[in-house]
Amino acid sequence: MNENLQSVYGYAVGAEQRNRVLRNTYWLLALSMVPTVLGAWVGVSTGFTFMAGSPFIGFIAFMAIAFGFFFAIEKFKNSGIGVALLLAFTFFMGLMLSRLIGAVLGFSNGASLIMLAFGGTGAVFLGMATLATTIKRDLSGMGKWLMVGMVVLLVAVVANIFLQIPALMATISALAIVLFSAFLLYDLKRIVDGGETNYVTATLGLYLSIYNIFQSLLSLLGIFGGERE
Repeated sequence: MNENLQSVYGYAVGAEQRNRVLRNTYWLLALSMVPTVLGAWVGVSTGFTFMAGSPFIGFIAFMAIAFGFFFAIEKFKNSGIGVALLLAFTFFMGLMLSRLIGAVLGFSNGASLIMLAFGGTGAVFLGMATLATTIKRDLSGMGKWLMVGMVVLLVAVVANIFLQIPALMATISALAIVLFSAFLLYDLKRIVDGGETNYVTATLGLYLSIYNIFQSLLSLLGIFGGERE
């Protein structure tokens, strides 16, 4: 009898913790959009460029800064410093997004394309969140395949820095949408199942997937739907 009560009580505590992590993650994820939008606005307003004259060096510098943020956020994930670092990182990512947004705004229908990309990203997130709460299957095995996909995608991105092939860029964007949608499902499922107990780390993972889905959608919409005045 006591063992049954302990089992039920333990499950209730575990469910409460999972719900708390999920709730805090969603709140922080929503908050992280504020500095992202601010960073994008500042970048567009100031004409921010990140080593546009040397795309490869710019890519290396971006990766170094990003991984520096990842290391610092992971180190301080259990304190308020981790939250501050995460928000600073999202501002930086907004700055990095500003060049694409500025280019899309150069189209006569640029504003509508941005809103369409935003809506599409929201729909993908809602779909993956719904799947994560309804799928009973353990998805932990997806992790290694997703990492392989990430490596392949990075190699393609680096190759296209030198090749500059529009068709390859469109293919990379399409593959990125599929890959990061799968990452969204994987990370959300881990939170729902209690595999991720830190909401700062959880938010970082979800944010990166959402950011890349939005960026890739916007790139595709710009390539195929942009209208010149």
